[in-house]
Amino acid sequence: MRVLVTGSAGFIGSQIVEALVAHGHEPVPYDVRADPASDVRDADAVRHALTGVDAVCHQAAMVGLGVDFADAPEYVSHNDLGTAVLLAAMAAAGVRRLVLAGSMVVYGEGRYTCARHGTVRPGPRAVADLDAGRFEPPCPVCGADLSPGLVGEDAPVDPRNVYATTKLTQEHLAASWARATGGSAVALRYHNVYGPGMPRDTPYAGVASFFRSALARGEAPRVFEDGGQRRDFVHVRDVAAANVAALEADSRGGALTSYNTGSGEPHTVGEMAHALAGAHGGPEPVVTGEYRLGDVRHITADSARLRAELGWKAAVGFAEGMREFAGAGMRGA
Repeated sequence: MRVLVTGSAGFIGSQIVEALVAHGHEPVPYDVRADPASDVRDADAVRHALTGVDAVCHQAAMVGLGVDFADAPEYVSHNDLGTAVLLAAMAAAGVRRLVLAGSMVVYGEGRYTCARHGTVRPGPRAVADLDAGRFEPPCPVCGADLSPGLVGEDAPVDPRNVYATTKLTQEHLAASWARATGGSAVALRYHNVYGPGMPRDTPYAGVASFFRSALARGEAPRVFEDGGQRRDFVHVRDVAAANVAALEADSRGGALTSYNTGSGEPHTVGEMAHALAGAHGGPEPVVTGEYRLGDVRHITADSARLRAELGWKAAVGFAEGMREFAGAGMRGA
């Protein structure tokens, strides 16, 4: 299969290129960082790149929470306009297979259970609560403590920042393209991807990157809130393998199918910081009590659908992956 990989020079895209080659496919790299002419917003360049292509693996995106709302036009331009241009070119070229880099951020907060009211959806956390160090969202009905659980793909979506909104819009665009063309679209909703080659020293990187960069400078990782935020840290090689599995699966024309893509092993941010620091040889993390508006408290995946339908499962365990990451190189800003 000849596969156009947008964002092919990036952290995840470069691993997908390697995985495609290992599985006997021919990747067609496309990344503005490697070639300024390879911008997914450039319709002529995209049309040319699609020549002879059987499928597209769309990884190109502006990622992370960003600096502030002033980033909104750039996020929308790169993520949503870029996706629209790509899909329009695919429709014209007759390319009918798409795997999209989705994200767990489309859910907002994760799944919570109240002892009295069952499954509930807490709203955004109040600034007054965060300032007071009350980080756990209460039951929106009775105010009681909640138990976090795993989020399935059928959970309501609730994007709570600009990046999350653009990632959900990408899925909607892909679904519209699939309906209009009869094409097959898969969105892999990545959870917290980490591993060798992560970008460093940039506000658009993930928390694992921040911690690893601090350790490389000999500084203690700074853990926000109380470190109890639950996440699903999934290794980049496992994410690349999920992309190959999605490309090789039987196609389902005319619709978008979304899959959570996580390790299935929830861990707290504090646990991750301690695992990295321990593997790196210190210094130990510092819990700051600081917070970022737009962050959610707990979000962990139920990836059972991906395992059942595509036969994929994470192969790199948390401890093994953190040991590797602690000693791995990172990309410069």
